[in-house]
Amino acid sequence: MTATVRYADTVVGYELPPASFPLARVDLVRYAGASGDFNVIHWNERIATSVGLPNVIAHGMLTMAEAIRVVTDWIGDPGALVQYGVRFTRPVIVPDDDAGAMLEVSAKVTELLDDNCVKIVITASSEGQTVLGKAQAIVRLA
Repeated sequence: MTATVRYADTVVGYELPPASFPLARVDLVRYAGASGDFNVIHWNERIATSVGLPNVIAHGMLTMAEAIRVVTDWIGDPGALVQYGVRFTRPVIVPDDDAGAMLEVSAKVTELLDDNCVKIVITASSEGQTVLGKAQAIVRLA
């Protein structure tokens, strides 16, 4: 269980615990079913490569959802998330093998705001390359 974060304990520069999130083809199929996004670039390697992609890619919104878990796991309450936004800079390539892809996520408090809120900058990468740009969240601390 994640402990509730107290505002007095949080300072600019505080680094949230990093996390790694594996993504396999089966995860893409499950996400497609849940989201209704059955775009073939997320499951068909032949089509993905025919449109210039190196392989099947993870859904952008799945990547975004996995990345924010570092923040919501830390804060302990997904309802404390006030704002979240990213720019998709590079897709997460998900090969059809036993390893799949790994999304590495870290985050840091960059600003203390009014109303017990903090701004958090999130870094997300896969295969050593940044996949989300300008990834920022605002959360309200308990």
